[in-house]
Amino acid sequence: MKKTIAFLPLLILLVAFKPADTQPAPPEIPADVQSLLDKYGCAACHAMSRKLVGPMWTDVAAKKYSAKRIAQLVAKPEPANWPGYVPMVAQKVPKEDMNKIAKWLVNLK
Repeated sequence: MKKTIAFLPLLILLVAFKPADTQPAPPEIPADVQSLLDKYGCAACHAMSRKLVGPMWTDVAAKKYSAKRIAQLVAKPEPANWPGYVPMVAQKVPKEDMNKIAKWLVNLK
């Protein structure tokens, strides 16, 4: 009985403290960019921290495409670039808005 009581404080400490989360938080999407992603339907298929119909934004950014190339691929998708995903339909996004989205993707870490 005394041994059980002696280990009780240690047990309480182990239960009280959980290990630190080893996964870094996903990057935040700026509000102005998020509004564009919502407006043009991008957010329906892409997300920051999980795969949906299309790849995660961080996976797109990891391809290291230029902003110009991203704009080209949105206007005329090449499904071979993303095997295993549903092919994307060409999107019509005004140049100014597309440039803002593409620049954000290029700078996403």
